[in-house]
Amino acid sequence: MEFISYHSGSSGNLCQLKGDSGNILIDPGVTIKKIKKALNFQLSSISAALAGHEHRDHCKGVHDIAKAGIDCYMIAETAQALKFDGHRLHIIEPLKQFEVAGFSVLPFPIQHDAKGVGFLIQDGDEKLVYVSDSYYCRYLFQGLTIIAIECNYSQKTLAPDLNQVRLQRLYKSHFSLENVLKFLKANDLSKVREIHLLHLSRDNADPELFRTEVMKATGKPTYV
Repeated sequence: MEFISYHSGSSGNLCQLKGDSGNILIDPGVTIKKIKKALNFQLSSISAALAGHEHRDHCKGVHDIAKAGIDCYMIAETAQALKFDGHRLHIIEPLKQFEVAGFSVLPFPIQHDAKGVGFLIQDGDEKLVYVSDSYYCRYLFQGLTIIAIECNYSQKTLAPDLNQVRLQRLYKSHFSLENVLKFLKANDLSKVREIHLLHLSRDNADPELFRTEVMKATGKPTYV
């Protein structure tokens, strides 16, 4: 299983997961033009797309990729917010496992200011957990091989002019470096071979500091 992050952040997200039986997109939150470019114009290689929640930076491209013949999986609240329907829509439910493109997918609730889900995805012995736009994760996971997790800000790197409204939204909707380290410490990392830090804030993050701190805490290769 191979995880690739093409775009990450409030301006748009796009990830791909490649497996033995198929390829899927996760959070197609950029334009179809950017999606095609990221995939080297091989959109037909994609079997399905998963959208975690309704914010445009995570689902901007779903209507266009559905028109291109790609099935899109999301919770009912996300579909309703996007006014998305048709035969390419597949409604999923939190904590109800489903199969797509050879992957076994378990959506689980995230803690954000919009209702959404993260994903635990398995392909044979490989297991990925994907958590973005959540200020913590209440679940523990066994046997993970890839971790893809938001690391939006740190108390050490907050912009000095950040107003209280934005600060409170950060605290109640996005993962901090401090909470990422707690999450990693609480989970089984014995089989983890790589960690991907996602959705870093443009103004409140230090990519190299975050990567270094996570590598130092886990001893695992870490990518930003």
